[in-house]
Order: sequence, then C-alpha cells, then structure tokens
Amino acid sequence: MAYLVKPGHRAPPVSSPVPVDTALPRVCVIGAGSSGIAAAKALYTAGIPFDCFEKGRMIGGNWVYDNPNGQSACYETLEINTSCPRMAYSDFAMPPDYPPYARHDQVHAYFESYVDHFGFRHTITFDTTVENVRREHDGTWSVRTNGPTGEHTKTYDAVLVANGHHWDARWPEPTYPGTFSGTQIHAHDYRNADQLADRDVVVVGMGNSALDIAVEASKVARSTTLSVRRSQWVLRKMLFGRAADQVALPGWMPWWVTGARLRLGAVASGSLTRYGLPRPSHKPSQSHPVQSEQLRARLDAGAVIPRPGIDRFDGNTVVFTDGHSTRADLIVWAIGYRVSFPFLDPDLIRARDNDLPLWKRTVHPDLKGLYFIGLLQPVGAVMPLAEAQCAWIADILTGQYLPPSDARIRKQMATEHNRNKKQFYTSPRHTMEVDFDHYLWDLTRERKRGAHRARALR
Repeated sequence: MAYLVKPGHRAPPVSSPVPVDTALPRVCVIGAGSSGIAAAKALYTAGIPFDCFEKGRMIGGNWVYDNPNGQSACYETLEINTSCPRMAYSDFAMPPDYPPYARHDQVHAYFESYVDHFGFRHTITFDTTVENVRREHDGTWSVRTNGPTGEHTKTYDAVLVANGHHWDARWPEPTYPGTFSGTQIHAHDYRNADQLADRDVVVVGMGNSALDIAVEASKVARSTTLSVRRSQWVLRKMLFGRAADQVALPGWMPWWVTGARLRLGAVASGSLTRYGLPRPSHKPSQSHPVQSEQLRARLDAGAVIPRPGIDRFDGNTVVFTDGHSTRADLIVWAIGYRVSFPFLDPDLIRARDNDLPLWKRTVHPDLKGLYFIGLLQPVGAVMPLAEAQCAWIADILTGQYLPPSDARIRKQMATEHNRNKKQFYTSPRHTMEVDFDHYLWDLTRERKRGAHRARALR
C-alpha cells in the first residue's frame, strides 16, 4: 500500500496520561527533533518508561530557525522538498491550509501541535546534553547527561539515537591549493540573504541547499557563481499543477518503477544543459533527488553563473578546472555533512565515510539495545520512516515482536545495504539511501512476521 496521509486525518488526542509499565525496559531517547519526538510518542503511548533529552530548549531540531541547540541548518527561505501528505506522520495530517510544500516555520508549528495533541511534552528534558553513552558488561547502557542541575548518570536497557545527520558540517578534504582571502562558511551556517548581500558569492555544490542559497544570492549579491563538480538532475516541485511527488507507488514494486517515475520527472522538468551545465553522468534514479522551482529562471537571466569544480585559490580569485576564474569574497560550501555520534566511543561505533550498515537502517546486530532513528536518506521524507521505526521498536520492547535468528539478520542487513548502495552512484551522500515506499512496506511486513513469531512462543 502506498503512503499518502489523507488531509485532515488525525488520531484522537491523548486526554489523560498513559500509565507507565515499570516492568518494561527503561529507555533513553537522544534528541527531540522530528525523529526524537516520533520515538517519544511511540514509547509514551505504549507505556514504556523513558527519558528524552534535548540539547536545546524546544522541539523540532533541524526545522527550528536559529535553534539555540546550535545543531540546526535551517535558513529563512527553507521549505520542505516533500509535499505535506508525504511528510506527515501517519496519524497526524498537516493542516489543510498549508501550501503543497510547507515552510520551515509551518513544519515547526506542526511538530509543536503533534507533541501537544498526543500529550507527551512533559517527557522531554530540555537544555540537557547527552555527553556519553557507555555499554556496560551486563548489556545495559550508562548515559551521562549535563543540564541545568549538573551532571547525572542513569542506566537504561535501551538507547534510541535520534541526534540527526545534518549538523556535523563536512569541509573539503584535502583543502584546495592556494589561499583564499575572503570569507568561507558552510551551508550549515547560512541563515538569510543578509549574509550574501552586495558580495561576490561562490556557492559550491549542487544539492538542495546549494541551489536554494544560489537562488537567494542571485537576488542580492553583486555576483553569484555556482561551482559544480558533478552535475545533477534538477526536478521541479510542481508538475501539471500539483506537487510532483503525489504519485505514491505501492511499496512492493521494484526499484526500477520508482526510477522510471524519477526519469519522467526529470524529462518533464527540462534539461539544464541549455544553461551551461553538463548533462549528468548518472541516471535520475541513481542520485538523491534535487529540486528547485527558481533555478532555471535565475540561470536564464544570467543571475547565476555555472562553473565546474574549483582548481585553486589566488587571494580574492577562485580559479575553476576549466580555466575560468571569478572574483569572490564569500564561498559557501554546500557539500554535505558527516554522520557522527559525539556521545559514543568511536571504538564502539563509527560511520566511516558516512557508511554504517544497519539492519532495516535501525539495528546494529552487535549492540543489543542500541537503536538508530531517522539515520537514513529516503527518496521522500524521513518523518514517516522514523515513525515506523519507533513503532517497531516499541513492539520489540513490549515483547510483541520477536526478531529472526542472528544469522538471518546479518544476511538481510548485508543484502539490503549492498542493494541500496548499488542503486545510487558511489558517494557519502548515498550510503543511507532507501526507497521510501518500499522501506515502509518491507518494515511493515517484518513487524507482522515478528509478531507471528512472538505469538508462536506464547
């Protein structure tokens, strides 16, 4: 069944506190962004005892403009790249008066309403940083936090990691030859057009943030150059008068069907070669989708000048690999993020080149009780997938689900990880890529199988 939340569909609100079953495993949730609140809601409604720690003083994570937790990459013009019905949690539709693609402030307001509707705000401890998570010899997890009342350490049976993967900025490695005399920032530090006004700007990258920033720079900067090492297919958000992603495919369909839909979208959106960008060397289905409604018009007006990758710096001049050069006093590096977990010992777990194989993108078979929420990059939105992960984990913790054998888990994990990687060209941005509808379908099927195994033992 395809995923598309019906407008206005919302589960009844939780009017009274859900009783906690102290006999169930005790859980720690790290973060109160879109994945963390999905985890808190699933645990709360299942009666599982838990603590949720949020570094800042509000929920919403990456969707909070100038979030005081310092983790958010949100900028003033940010809007979602997945339409509202495809981004919403399954039991809580976005408001019907929202535009097809909601603004960041609307998304944040939606998250606030979600927390209040299901009544679990009191379970979140704000202004508290998780500093260390350590696995004990008995299989439990010690979590050290630092908050308004100082440092505290508690022991948990399970830890749900929901710290996001768009906050640890990735910079060029190695650095480019020469010295640049201007200012360099990462896209994570970009907030609004005031940072770009009356400057000669070079934006490096061709992901969604890079194109958004280049478009804004083209309106206020003296000059705007878009430096692209690898060209991308840029899809329009709206096609034939409706959100382009409203065609929801059944999850059991093979990937090539989704690929065909993406190729059709690329053709309907139009090529960028006429504006001086090279034709991408990969198919539209082999890269995470990039979308922009305004880029073509700004390229057509000559307000954004496309160039290839950077070759070197020479003071206030950026020299590109094709021999062209441009004056610049600001470089915006929109080249992605590292996946990292500062509270976990790197000897325990790390994502080298952002590559961390997990079973169903959630479970590490060697670390019982440690779960990762939202650590995936779907062709679609993360929120419904995080919600499904958390419902599954709640089943595990309450004994309603029984996993298959360890050998089967490892075999599935390797097969699925390799399959997902082969569907996209090799890049750190594609190590966590999944097919949105297929992932939901597959996880639902596994939950049913696990429920059957659990019932068979009773």
